[in-house]
Amino acid sequence: MKESFVFLAAGFEEIEALTVIDVMRRAGMNVQTVSITSALQVKGAHGVTVNADVLFDNTLFSDPEWLVLPGGMPGASNLYEFAPLQGLLRNQAESAHGRIAAICASPAVVLGQLGLLKGEKATCYPGFEHYIEGAELIDAPVVVSNKFVLGNGPANALPWALSLVMEARGQEEAAKVAAGMLYYPTELNPPVNYFG
Repeated sequence: MKESFVFLAAGFEEIEALTVIDVMRRAGMNVQTVSITSALQVKGAHGVTVNADVLFDNTLFSDPEWLVLPGGMPGASNLYEFAPLQGLLRNQAESAHGRIAAICASPAVVLGQLGLLKGEKATCYPGFEHYIEGAELIDAPVVVSNKFVLGNGPANALPWALSLVMEARGQEEAAKVAAGMLYYPTELNPPVNYFG
C-alpha cells in the first residue's frame, strides 16, 4: 500500500492536521506525519505540540499516494518557504497518479504561489485568494479538482478529510468512516450552518 504524508510546520492549524490524520487512518490508509523542522515535536498555531512520525530530511518520498498540507498561519507560509517541499509538490503534481490535499491558507499560500492550481477549481480561506492565479475560485467548503482536494478552513476539516478518503477509497469507505464518526448528514454533503 502506498504511503501518504501530512506535513507539519510551526504554526500549523491543529484541527485541520489532526482531523485528516485521524480520518485517513480510520479508512485504513497508510499515512505518516512529517516534520519539516529539525525536531519531531512541532507546535501548532494554538500552542498544541504534536510529535511527528518522521523528519522530512530522513524520509524517502517514493511515489507517494497523497501529500497533505494543513493550513494555519504561519504554518502555511512556513510550508511554502521550505524549498524541499516545493520540489516534492511539483513532482507530485506532475506524476501520473499522485494526489495533493490542502486546506485553509495552504491552497493559496503554498499551491497557488507555486502555480500548481492554474486551470483548476479551487477554494481557500477568505482573504488569501490573491495568491491563486489562473484558477476558478469557488466559495465552497470543499472543492475537488483533478489531482487536488481543497478545503476552505478549520470548520470544514472533517468534510475535507472525508472527501480525500472518498477520492482515495471510494464512496462506500468514506460513508463507513463518516457513519462511525456520527457525521451528519449521512450523504456526505457539507453540514448545515447551525448558527444562522
